[in-house]
Amino acid sequence: MMYVLFDWFFTLLHLVIIGFNLLGWIWPATRKLHLIVVALTLGCWLVLGIWYGLGYCPITDWQWQIKEKSGEVNLPNSFIKYYADKISGHAISSSLIDIITGVSFTLAVAITIYVNFIKRRHI
Repeated sequence: MMYVLFDWFFTLLHLVIIGFNLLGWIWPATRKLHLIVVALTLGCWLVLGIWYGLGYCPITDWQWQIKEKSGEVNLPNSFIKYYADKISGHAISSSLIDIITGVSFTLAVAITIYVNFIKRRHI
């Protein structure tokens, strides 16, 4: 029962972080925090990725440990891949998921740089 609660917690945490990474730049009040969260995400993916593999996410790592203790096996490297497969009922290409994730995140990074640094100068 405890593992189920932890799994739900990490799923919710993932969804909040992913949503904020993609949309947190929209509201002026959250733009600085968005920049920080995007930088932390990028740091995990690239810096921690040196040791754990490109795209490493500690939250995914912790959640997968919970899922494995609950008996789940053959978990993909990506939380997004896991839920895309689960929601669609099909095994979606890991490469496709990685491309969509990378393009979406890169767009969010570009927008947050624009709204936090470039647009601010013109106001």
